[in-house]
Amino acid sequence: MKNSKDTVLYVENIKKIYQMGNSEVHAVDGITLELNRDDFIAIMGPSGSGKTTLLDMLSCLLRPTSGEVYINGKPTSKMDDSELAKVRGKTIGFIFQTFNLIPRMNAVENVALPLWFAGVPRAERERRAREALNEVELANRMEHKPNELSGGQRQRVAIARALVVDPDIIVADEPTGNLDSESGGKIMEILTNLHEKKNKTILMVTHEKDIAAYADKIIYIKDGKINNTSTRR
Repeated sequence: MKNSKDTVLYVENIKKIYQMGNSEVHAVDGITLELNRDDFIAIMGPSGSGKTTLLDMLSCLLRPTSGEVYINGKPTSKMDDSELAKVRGKTIGFIFQTFNLIPRMNAVENVALPLWFAGVPRAERERRAREALNEVELANRMEHKPNELSGGQRQRVAIARALVVDPDIIVADEPTGNLDSESGGKIMEILTNLHEKKNKTILMVTHEKDIAAYADKIIYIKDGKINNTSTRR
């Protein structure tokens, strides 16, 4: 693999093949990709192009059929599920289209949840969760539960939850997909600010061209392969 201190994620000729009866479906078909510190990369492609499968492999939620995924230079194929979960928990912060918040928990408790899994003491969990919620401008909604928040506010809670572990990479899967244009614009302002002012590395899947335009680099996927790339700056 390429060995660089700036490379946080590198995938080499990864493939994901599904057996459908007597046929093989190549959902991802031999992609090599590098993600460096401070990158903001968007992945685009039509429905069925393999972009979500690719994102799942890049974020180590799904193991490739072949090829290798390296996180901070370490090959993940040599890790068992427990090791991989620990590395993923420390390295990657996830933002989902459907928010994935726990209804009975307030904003602070939802944001602190990854720290609970990591064994962080309660007082420290709460302090860091409140800091993260301040970061996404939700200081006045910390005690509110998801059903007391707007869609945009719930997504900001989800962003704070991704930030609270101080990850190397923020992975965003259609982060504005369930939001109106105004709320979506606010979410992208927050992500852009995290990228430009906090030097966060962001990897995002979207089907919206105006959302992808926030990224520095857009990778276009078609039939499980990289079809094209474009760079904003």
